[in-house]
Formats: sequence, C-alpha cells, structure tokens
Amino acid sequence: MTIAEIYAHLDNVSPFELQEKWDNSGLLVGDGRDEVSQIVLSVDIDEAMIEKADAGTLFVLHHPLIFSGMKRLVWGEYPANLLRRMIQKEQALIAMHTNFDQTHLNRYVFEEVLGFRNASCEGFVCRAEGNWESDALLAQVKEKLGLQVLRVVGQKRHIESVAMTTGSGASLMDEVDADLFLTGDIKFHDAMKAHSLGLMMADIGHFESEKYFAPALAPHLKKLPIPVIITQSINPFHYI
Repeated sequence: MTIAEIYAHLDNVSPFELQEKWDNSGLLVGDGRDEVSQIVLSVDIDEAMIEKADAGTLFVLHHPLIFSGMKRLVWGEYPANLLRRMIQKEQALIAMHTNFDQTHLNRYVFEEVLGFRNASCEGFVCRAEGNWESDALLAQVKEKLGLQVLRVVGQKRHIESVAMTTGSGASLMDEVDADLFLTGDIKFHDAMKAHSLGLMMADIGHFESEKYFAPALAPHLKKLPIPVIITQSINPFHYI
C-alpha cells in the first residue's frame, strides 16, 4: 500500500480536519506515493524504535514529532536527530493527535480501560454517573492505569459523577460538570484553581493515560493488507 492509501483510511477512521488549530496531525515525514512495508503504532517515537524498524516503515503516532514551528535542523538536537535517521532509512510518519482524542482514545480509555459504563463523550471530555466511595474509586483508577503514584486535588468522600480527558486536560476544567475530573499534567496553579472551584482532580499522567493509543487504533487497521505492529516508546519519566 502507499502512504496516501493508508492516510485516506486513517482519515476515514478519524478525520484529520477535527484536529485543534494548534495541532499538527497528518503526514509529517514521507511522500504519499511511497510504498509502505509495515505500519508501526505508538504514542511517540524514540531512537531505538527507528533503528529496529525496517526501511519503508510507516510510523503512525499519537504525538506529532514536529509540533511547533521548527527554525533549524541541527542533527544533534531533538527532534532533528530522529528526523534525520528516519529520512536516512526511508521511513515515514503520520500523527493522529487531537482528532483521535475526540473520536476514539478518550472513550476507549474511559470505557475499556477504566471500566466506566453508560458514558457520554463530548469533545475531549468523557463523563459517567454512579455512586462510588472516592478512596475505592481512586484505588481502582490507579491499579488499572498501572500508576505508582496518584496526585489528588481536593477531598470528597462520595463521588456521583466522574469526567476524564487523557493527556493534558486541566485547561478544560471550566467545561467539566463532575465531582471528580481525571486528567494528566496537572500544574500547581491548575490545582489551586480546581481547589477554589471545589472540583476534585486526580493526575493520571500524560503518558500513562495515552499509552493505549495503539490498542485503540489497531482494530481499525486489521483489514489492511499490510502488517501492523503495536509497540511502545519510552516513558521519559521514572519514579524513585
């Protein structure tokens, strides 16, 4: 298959036009006319993945490797060092970021991973109603996401509604109508704002909440006549 054919299929699964204005999803490296030997799915990309993959590999990533405007390509700097090696190996890259968040990833994590049912999903925010004890609910979230720590803002004994946005979603708290909001990358001033609003929040991690990108997308590619490989880039953080 060509990159253009795969791109068209991905666009049908999750239209690229749905991405946010500040995003950079789409074909970032390669030529639509090029033939692809295999597809590799991952949240992000690192040097080891590039070296392991064959020539002609198409990486379909959640995070755009080229995100903000690049003003120079210095081979010893990130991300130019990775782009250089991909070009040398004639590999390609398509990013599916905020478009896939809205159409698939948030719902997949909320329902399939965390197990919330009867959920509603509007834009980036998924929401469910129920009756939970907060300690038990947070312990369940921590276990299912494989979190070593769980930073929590605010205290509520009983939870009757839960909202979630994978990745970094604290900026959406004004849109959240729930007792508990689950998201990643909660900054200090986000926490202060949530505390003043009486909104309980739990930091579920950026990587940890988005590492399900590949399992969420893979079923939509199984009919393609080309190998699809699920892998995982490194998490740059470790905990001591």
